[in-house]
Amino acid sequence: MATSTPPAKTPNAPKSRKLLVLLIVLATLIVLAVAGAAYYLTIQRKQAAPVAAAPADPIFIALEPMTVNLQPNGRNRFLHVAVTLKAPDVKSQALVTQYLPEVRSRLLSALSNRAGESLVTPEERAQLAADIMTTLNQPFAANLPSLKISSVMFTTFMLQ
Repeated sequence: MATSTPPAKTPNAPKSRKLLVLLIVLATLIVLAVAGAAYYLTIQRKQAAPVAAAPADPIFIALEPMTVNLQPNGRNRFLHVAVTLKAPDVKSQALVTQYLPEVRSRLLSALSNRAGESLVTPEERAQLAADIMTTLNQPFAANLPSLKISSVMFTTFMLQ
């Protein structure tokens, strides 16, 4: 009689199944960890990216119109002008207001030292505005900062 032995159960079958489940769980955890790290880094980049600050609203300081006599070149001429200053911040605006008599005096000096013929073209007026800005940006006292006026605009300009 031939005896045949029943096939022996291989103990490796349950172990290989457990190993497969363990590998799937491990792979899932790795994928979730990578996805979480990518999401975290994306959020960090968005938060770290410098946000362009909205430009501050300009501060305009309108000075009272003034009339000045110009340097004579054979005839008497005068200039009636209204000036508006553009300040970058409230601190400069406060300095202009506090030292308004000094501002007007400097402006009158800058205007009255001109000849009427030197204020005819737009380029000459632009040069006058630049000179006024330079004059006004000088400190009013030794311990004070400069004004930092960013623009001088003529709202009235009448040459007679």
